[in-house]
Amino acid sequence: MHLTGIQIGSLLLFLGVLGFICSRTDFTQLAKDKAFQHRFFGAITCVFVLWLFRVSIYDGLVMHFLWLTTLTLVLGLRWAILGATVVLIGSTIIGQESASMFGVNALLGVVLPIGFTYLVYMLTFHKISRNLFIYIFLCAFFPGAITMVLKMLAMSGYFYIEGMYPWDVIEYNYTQMTILMMFPEAFFNGMTITCLIVYKPDLVYTFEDKFYIDGK
Repeated sequence: MHLTGIQIGSLLLFLGVLGFICSRTDFTQLAKDKAFQHRFFGAITCVFVLWLFRVSIYDGLVMHFLWLTTLTLVLGLRWAILGATVVLIGSTIIGQESASMFGVNALLGVVLPIGFTYLVYMLTFHKISRNLFIYIFLCAFFPGAITMVLKMLAMSGYFYIEGMYPWDVIEYNYTQMTILMMFPEAFFNGMTITCLIVYKPDLVYTFEDKFYIDGK
């Protein structure tokens, strides 16, 4: 397997991020907390199944829904990155993703969307008046759309820099599809979080009634 400089750099950078996260994660929670086990493995199973449904016109220019905004809100930043990494490893093992692209996919398809989602959540939590609609629309719908945009634009740049295809091929067959992907992604994440906080709020790590409902 031949790796380009960008692929090697991306892999090393991701491993550094993953090592940092692992050093600050209490893995005993996964071993001892049965409820968390069910939430963690249930969530990553849903993401894994979703990622199986994908389309591509050219080899490598693959599009699929992410659901990483929901994963972040349900599990929190560290566990979301760990869970999505497990999903990416599984997708790579079964041949859905190229092994040489693991570092790039991990950085642009895992860390970038999850990091952005959690940044938006933190900003809204600390800088904006908290209520249910702020949480649903600014923490779920909005990041859901933007994470798809960020991922697809970043991947478009990568494909072009690596010279995989001419820009007109990338733009027409991948970049322009961003508009078609972002709104369903926003709706999918927003509706998932809405249903969860209505019927199973205890499953959503970033949501608590005392912050968003009580006294509003």
